[in-house]
Amino acid sequence: MSHTGDKLYITSPSNHKLYTLARDGTLLAVFTDPELKYLQNVYVTPAGQVLVCGMLSHTILQVDSEGKRKLATLVSVRDGVGRPCSVCYSSTTSAIIVGLLGDDNIMVFRVE
Repeated sequence: MSHTGDKLYITSPSNHKLYTLARDGTLLAVFTDPELKYLQNVYVTPAGQVLVCGMLSHTILQVDSEGKRKLATLVSVRDGVGRPCSVCYSSTTSAIIVGLLGDDNIMVFRVE
């Protein structure tokens, strides 16, 4: 959910889609990207940007608060990520914290 409470973000893992809904359930946007396969977890940053895990694409994407466009690929398999299933952002440390499926460790990535 957005920090203002006006939007709800829902993933559809098998359809590789991120849905953005209004509080009343109205569909506002559907986001897909070739770099995002089998979406798992969504995290909304304090700035309202949406972080999404692509478990089978081994990526974390940053999407705008409207859920319409990709802002950046923050983490990918080139960074050593395999099957990310959870993500959060620490504004204190300016870091993305990623949990991986089948791994007892987390990965931490500094972002600007």
